[in-house]
Amino acid sequence: MAEEIRRCEDAGVDWIHFDVMDGHFVEQLTYGEPVLKRVRGITDKPLDVHLMVDNPDRQARFFAEAGADIIDIHIESPCDIGACLKHIRELGKSPALAVKPNTPIEDAFAYLPLCDMVLVMTVEPGYGGQGFIAEMLEKVKKLRGYADENGFPSLDIQVDGGVNEKTGADAKKAGANVLVAGTGLFKADDMKAVNAALKGTL
Repeated sequence: MAEEIRRCEDAGVDWIHFDVMDGHFVEQLTYGEPVLKRVRGITDKPLDVHLMVDNPDRQARFFAEAGADIIDIHIESPCDIGACLKHIRELGKSPALAVKPNTPIEDAFAYLPLCDMVLVMTVEPGYGGQGFIAEMLEKVKKLRGYADENGFPSLDIQVDGGVNEKTGADAKKAGANVLVAGTGLFKADDMKAVNAALKGTL
């Protein structure tokens, strides 16, 4: 993992996106906060921690203490979403709200005063290598329009899933300004060239 992070840094990435899955909210089971703590010791890049878990209200503190800079929780998680976002802010971290493909983006509007970023999932969370769901671009457009019209022009809009040079450009046109690339970056023959192409869409 350290070698791959170094490769990302050499390629010029801006953030490290850290997917946490609990085997309940999604089927997969991935890393916990001890791994994040080790990653924090490897890189100075901002760590964007995406909590795909049933209980982000209980988990946020552990990841904050382990070195997260941004903590993304899912609007679909069975907890008090507003209270959890406030708690993340109280922990001194940047709160973000993630929205799955089948969730109306309008459900996120009420939480914008509590968020620095909204993550629009462009695949179903859990499995890497899925194709970008083009219909999610309309959600990005709606979110950007609502944010601009209602006093949140600095809201970051992130897209995650199936991001490559083409879909990244489409997401930017729709109003996104943060792109998460997994398979498209790590399996590229030239990570630096792909990252430069993605940044060219921003």
